Amino acid sequence: MELLPPREGLMPGSSGGEELLYAGRPAVIQGLGGLLLAILTLGISALVMWLRSLGTHYKITTQRVVVEEGVFSKRMEQIDLYRIVDYVVERPLGQRIMGTGNLVLEAMDKTTSNIRITGIKTDVVALYERLRYCTEQEKKKRGVRVLDVEQV
Repeated sequence: MELLPPREGLMPGSSGGEELLYAGRPAVIQGLGGLLLAILTLGISALVMWLRSLGTHYKITTQRVVVEEGVFSKRMEQIDLYRIVDYVVERPLGQRIMGTGNLVLEAMDKTTSNIRITGIKTDVVALYERLRYCTEQEKKKRGVRVLDVEQV
């Protein structure tokens, strides 16, 4: 897989060479259960889900993952890709029917050990593969090696 040419100034504070992989909000209705709930409540729950969706924004680049939450008060979590050690792709049946999925990232970071990217309407498996490749590239570029140490 070959990366596109770098674009300068993609994100504030970027060191150059950063490419946007995904940017967006979670889907309003993420799964079949949410769709059924919206039908049963005559759309009231869909309004609540829409407001909740407005409060979350994901940005995934070739160097970092940024999750911004909140409508009035904002909270931003950022994790550099070289800190990510494990990925989980979740695609339950209801979400597969609706075309959404979840990506769970485990990182070796003291403040943010897990990031859940939920209900994104994209090809989650392709995003995972691209993100995994970019993580390995960032680790090589920075000379980071991860050791698995098991306690006996």
